[in-house]
Amino acid sequence: MAQEIERKFLVKGDFKSEAFKSTRITQGYLSSVPERTVRVRVKGDKGFITIKGIGNESGASRFEWEKEIPVEEVRDLLKICEPGVIDKTRYLVKNGDLTFEVDEFYGDNDGLTVAEIELPDEDTQFNRPAWLGEEVTGDVRFYNSMLMKNPYKNWK
Repeated sequence: MAQEIERKFLVKGDFKSEAFKSTRITQGYLSSVPERTVRVRVKGDKGFITIKGIGNESGASRFEWEKEIPVEEVRDLLKICEPGVIDKTRYLVKNGDLTFEVDEFYGDNDGLTVAEIELPDEDTQFNRPAWLGEEVTGDVRFYNSMLMKNPYKNWK
């Protein structure tokens, strides 16, 4: 099984000047139960279907399987997804040998910016850029599948 290990943080400053790439992403969920989320996504000009399992105790590690599928199929599947769509731009920012994926959300999640860094193992050390804020790894409110159900605009 493929294992994803990542840590997630709020963003508290300007990161865009450090980004080397940005891509618009639209995604919906066929299933958002914690034990197995099934997501479809249009990322730039490509389509994907992803299945994720429940996280471990720290929330940093969980099963992930992803496959590229035609964009037209993603658009068809979006029509039968659970209510709510995630719309965001993903910026890639180098951090030594690693890369932060920084998501700037729109729509009902406007104002939320979250950075994730994928790690080879949970103990991997990395440099913390000045714009990196509070760690929210394992906080389910920040899972995209939860932002679809309880968007950031409702948190205030």
